[in-house]
Amino acid sequence: MRRLLNRLFLLGLLAGFGFGGWLVWYGNQPMLMPGVTYPIDFTVQRGVALKTASDSLHRDGVLTQPWAFVLIARLKGLSGEIKAGSYALEHPVTPLALLRKITEGDTVLGKLALIEGWSFQDMRRSVAANPALRHDTLAMSDAALLQAVGASEAHPEGLFFPDTYFFDRGSSELALYKRAYSAMQENLKAQWASRAPAGLPYRTPYEALIMASIIEKETGAAEERPQIAAVFVNRLRIGMRLQTDPTVIYGLGTRFDGNLRRDDLLADTPYNTYTRGGLPPTPIALPGLAAIQAALHPDSSKALYFVAKGSGRHVFSETLDAHNRAVARYQKGR
Repeated sequence: MRRLLNRLFLLGLLAGFGFGGWLVWYGNQPMLMPGVTYPIDFTVQRGVALKTASDSLHRDGVLTQPWAFVLIARLKGLSGEIKAGSYALEHPVTPLALLRKITEGDTVLGKLALIEGWSFQDMRRSVAANPALRHDTLAMSDAALLQAVGASEAHPEGLFFPDTYFFDRGSSELALYKRAYSAMQENLKAQWASRAPAGLPYRTPYEALIMASIIEKETGAAEERPQIAAVFVNRLRIGMRLQTDPTVIYGLGTRFDGNLRRDDLLADTPYNTYTRGGLPPTPIALPGLAAIQAALHPDSSKALYFVAKGSGRHVFSETLDAHNRAVARYQKGR
């Protein structure tokens, strides 16, 4: 009897070593399932158990022997460490490499660029068209969206920071809006705290944001932004109207057909800075950080006028006579 037990024990021990050796071999063997072509994308759903995730990976053609994969994960103490998200494999990997990938959260990130000078409607269209986002704000009005991101402002224009945002594929649109809104609040707060010590005609950071949006639309030349800011700040200081075309165009909305006419400059709207003094009621675009900095740190120039001279640059003048000469040179001759 003892001899039989010894034999059974030895057989069990050999079987255990054999299974352990196979498990080590399996864990280090690249997996290639018939009919599967690479690269391959797969998703680990949020909140699923290890076994459920393994079965799903097997169905997706990523994983062979899901039961063995579960066993390895449990033996390594990683069964509760799986991260939800979208993943990609360029070539077959070993079960151990796959386990590292999904427990370290090595996901494929979605990407969205919000461009300086965009309107809020441009932003909404771009977000809605991004295939990597989960579109959970399409039915929301602008007002409902502002409430959902926690904004205190009544108008959405200019409140979202233009930048390139990366996110897990399948992430919520609303989460991205919240990130962009928070980024603008943080940047605006920081720049307001370090603003020029005196002479700025803004009572609140929001007014500086309005000015930054105008600067953003007025020039594509980064080095000119502080000069553009100086012109508008100088005008506000002496009670002169801003007289800037981008605000008029914004006020026209869908009526603007790409050609700004004299009648448009005379048509009064809350955004027509030819017919109304001071700043318009809201920003007119997404201002970037450079435009915000320019609004809060304008040049010390005394210029009150500028005219485009081509290639996106301008000539700045302190007097109307000098400005008229610049207009005659660079505009009327065209």
